[in-house]
Amino acid sequence: MEVGDSVKQGDTICIIEAMKMMNQIEADRDGVVEAILVEDGEPVEFDQPMIVIA
Repeated sequence: MEVGDSVKQGDTICIIEAMKMMNQIEADRDGVVEAILVEDGEPVEFDQPMIVIA
């Protein structure tokens, strides 16, 4: 996934590892990726914005 990519609602936009399990995160709407707010491998918190879709 890169800035400028088009996504549709339900597309897998990233995978989060939690407690040795891989969790697919899906786009909640159609749009274009405007920004990626975290780096690969960076720890994230619950409810933290990771990708901006407009």
